[in-house]
Amino acid sequence: MITVERLVCRYGDVLAVDDVSFTAEPGRVTGFLGPNGAGKSTTLRAVIGLTRPASGATRVNGVPYAALASPGRHVGVLLDAAAQHVGRSGRETLVLAAILLGVGRARVDAVLETVGLTEREAARRVGTYSLGMRQRLGLAVALLGEPEILVLDEPANGLDPAGIRWMRDLLARFAADGGTVLLSSHQLAEVQRVADDLVVIGGGRIVAQGAKDDLLAGSQDLEELFLQLTAPDSRDGIVA
Repeated sequence: MITVERLVCRYGDVLAVDDVSFTAEPGRVTGFLGPNGAGKSTTLRAVIGLTRPASGATRVNGVPYAALASPGRHVGVLLDAAAQHVGRSGRETLVLAAILLGVGRARVDAVLETVGLTEREAARRVGTYSLGMRQRLGLAVALLGEPEILVLDEPANGLDPAGIRWMRDLLARFAADGGTVLLSSHQLAEVQRVADDLVVIGGGRIVAQGAKDDLLAGSQDLEELFLQLTAPDSRDGIVA
């Protein structure tokens, strides 16, 4: 479970996240929706301890992320698929991560199969990968420690339609097995296909949240709200 309570984050004079509260429950996919610059990435970074909040708190399974023993065994994280060492092969990336996590190298083969990277592709340098392949590798790293929670920022970027369907199915199975998924995206149509719950953020504040079916019962209002949030003047002064 992920709990965010009255989170406030600032970058200098810029208020990036303003009094944000929500919960991502086990056994469910929580879609964290909003336009670029709405505060999604900042919130996720606060959840995993990369951004220090001005006030409020985030907890993973009831404790701050930093208090977890071997966090990667509990929380799999994919924030930026492009931020990978371009000189290493995909397999080398995973082997190094396995060593740091203290998991057996058999997990490397297992996650490569899970994300659909072949032996030949795993042997290539990451610098030669497409964005879609980097997303698959990033997800493999996130799954390596067999976590019960996934925190994913725009994981479908760069995936073709078949890859998006694959990602959707993988996350649905993860949640069906009791896992918690917090998935950020700026694409309402795609997230509503996989999410059980929706949290919509705009201008650093939560503007709607609840079970997907309840929110989509008034789908026209939700779509209109999302269109308003994506209007250029609605993002002035807001950061990721």
